[in-house]
Amino acid sequence: MTDGAQELEKKGWWARLSAGLKRTSGSIGGAVADLVTKRKLDRTMLEDIEDVLLRADLGTDVASRIAERISDGRYDKGLSAEDVQSIIAAEVEKVLAPVAKPLVIDEGRKPFVILVVGVNGSGKTTTIGKLAAKFSAEGRRVMLAAGDTFRAAAIEQLKVWGDRTKVPVIARAHGSDSASLAFEAVEAAKADGRDVLLIDTAGRLQNKTELMVELEKVARVVKKIDATAPHAVLLVLDATVGQNALSQVEAFGKTAGVTGLVMTKLDGTARGGILVALSEKYKLPVHFIGVGEAIDDLAPFTAHDFARALAGLAIAGKSE
Repeated sequence: MTDGAQELEKKGWWARLSAGLKRTSGSIGGAVADLVTKRKLDRTMLEDIEDVLLRADLGTDVASRIAERISDGRYDKGLSAEDVQSIIAAEVEKVLAPVAKPLVIDEGRKPFVILVVGVNGSGKTTTIGKLAAKFSAEGRRVMLAAGDTFRAAAIEQLKVWGDRTKVPVIARAHGSDSASLAFEAVEAAKADGRDVLLIDTAGRLQNKTELMVELEKVARVVKKIDATAPHAVLLVLDATVGQNALSQVEAFGKTAGVTGLVMTKLDGTARGGILVALSEKYKLPVHFIGVGEAIDDLAPFTAHDFARALAGLAIAGKSE
């Protein structure tokens, strides 16, 4: 790809990310603009700004820190909306930078087993398909396992992704034992010399104990073939669910030993601020974010870009 083509691709991604965070950035930017144009900075305005950040799901600790940072040496002074947005972006980036980590595939583990977990509707199966396309484009030999045996539609959806990405899919009939299928998939991937195995799982509701027990069983049988597997456990989160994402991370973290996050559905209706609260509380690596259904709408997470888009600011050299 030429430098010009890469730049166009980056601008396209930035436009999609900005659009995806429009709900949050619009609520923050609009409210801040209304506040700062009315009066000079005082305690009441700071409390109002903090309320705006709390409503945007950034979390109590982060909202409080941002308010303190805004107040620093600025009492009784006029502020522009962009001044405040710049401070918000800088403080959000401080929270996100330590967790913005790529998913590293250990070449010494073959297959590198990735268990993908999350509740129904979070975008797990679509994310697996996009990851299969990404890994294949990197020259890796990939295999998929349709472990969401509770939903016939999920099995068929994964097969479609397998066809699209020219990646083999291990699948069984609807209602089959998911742990047995996972065991079979690891054996098959090992025998075929596959580099990466992505295992789909049922969309387990975090308050359903029996489903969580089943998920633990899947992880346990995989270890019978490779004691170090699964090598990564990705929790896919729907960005539109807001605060509910916190309880999902808590539950899946205890059950499946989540090693990293993928946030999907940053599509304009999303409450993207929740990613800041999650990062502040759990410090889990954020590997990817998704802004749509297209195969190239999943990209590595970048703290700077996300923080600027969340605050409603542009990046130098990129237009919104």
